Amino acid sequence: MTTHAHQETRILIVEDDQGLAQLLQEEIEDAGFKARISHTAENGLAAAQTWMPDLIVSDLRLPGADGLALLRQIQSGMSENTPDVLIITAFGTVAKAVESLKAGAEDFLTKPLDLEHFRLSISRILEKRRMREELSRIRTLLDADSAFHGMYGRSPAMLALFQQIRQIARADGPVLIQGESGTGKELVARAIHEESDSTAGPFLAVNCAGISEHLLESEFFGHAAGAFTGATKARQGIFTEAEGGTLLLDEISEMPAPLQAKLLRMLQDGRIRPVGSNREQQINVRIIAATNRDLEALVQAGDFREDLFYRLETFSLQAPPLRERGNDLDLLTGIFLLQFASALNKQIESISAHANDLLTRYRFPGNIRELRNTIERAVVFCHEREIRIEHLPPRIRRDIENAQSKSSPLLPNGIQIDNNSLPSLEEVERRYIRHVMTMVNGNKRLAASILGIGRRTLYRRIEEMLQP
Repeated sequence: MTTHAHQETRILIVEDDQGLAQLLQEEIEDAGFKARISHTAENGLAAAQTWMPDLIVSDLRLPGADGLALLRQIQSGMSENTPDVLIITAFGTVAKAVESLKAGAEDFLTKPLDLEHFRLSISRILEKRRMREELSRIRTLLDADSAFHGMYGRSPAMLALFQQIRQIARADGPVLIQGESGTGKELVARAIHEESDSTAGPFLAVNCAGISEHLLESEFFGHAAGAFTGATKARQGIFTEAEGGTLLLDEISEMPAPLQAKLLRMLQDGRIRPVGSNREQQINVRIIAATNRDLEALVQAGDFREDLFYRLETFSLQAPPLRERGNDLDLLTGIFLLQFASALNKQIESISAHANDLLTRYRFPGNIRELRNTIERAVVFCHEREIRIEHLPPRIRRDIENAQSKSSPLLPNGIQIDNNSLPSLEEVERRYIRHVMTMVNGNKRLAASILGIGRRTLYRRIEEMLQP
């Protein structure tokens, strides 16, 4: 977002040629922005300080102070919400262009003004401003340490999750965290630990699929000296090491059935027995289990103990996938961009509109982990100030292209729509313009009034319709 919402984006025109100023105002307002005109640099500075525009379009040669002087006053005199500046002039030279850009102008256009280039330049400047302000907002979040225990999110799904974590952390029972791969289940577990009364104790995480099955029991519960070949001395297990804290059992679905039974017993009476020992020991550990599989389906299939499942789901949480988190995608993209650009000492300021559009449309099956890796790759390959589409992984582009080629809208009754049988919005617009022009016998002023657009816009649409 810019300083104002899109429909409130403000552009100040500082131009002594009244005809050109009005033409530029019409172009800007046709694009959906608000526009005002000042005819001198002095009036322009006063308007900038009171109206607070997002962008100033200024002629370089003005009566009295020139556009370059106005630019320098804007840069030095407005500490908050400083507007961007686009310089235009009929006396464009390389020296003047360099001087304006060095003084802080975002772009430099020469007269006679190409209106298409003018529109593109405004669009680029405002998009860059939007990304700059978004990154500034994200940087403020990072500096203020406003993340919820390492998790960032403002979507309803994440705010609800944060509230659930706060409530569950106060209890003592086991917790089951379910969610797709890459959704941040370990971060959720750490947040529960840090919000609990056991935060002073250790937090340990173990991947149940990453330990050899015949060593699992010894790893979890420890063993006595001589319990098996190679056990020359007693060893504490993970449960004992986590005493007074929290133990995360990741990929709990991969735990063998015999160990599931022992885990259930530990949850019921708080005791464990090391392998080869005749003595049980009392432990005080909170168990958090996590999985990316449907445990209930595994229970029904006989692949997971039903009694353990019901014991674990005393408090159950769902880590939402990235595709259900709305604008959190932009937030996380900005955070990762800042982190990796800083780590690699790169001055990357933004992501192009095209690249950002691809990221928005991509479903990210790998969720936050995949997004993080995507931005890291883009930062590594980007050697400019803006991440562009070519810096993104090829699979994202292929996925979007494949989705577009396979998309076939359906009517509510299931009938497939032939995309080629319906005209595009652009074609409907062209047909209607032709119809109105015919009805008013080619009177462009009257046609523009009926269509609700400016005459200059109508002229441009007609020119586009005449192009092959």
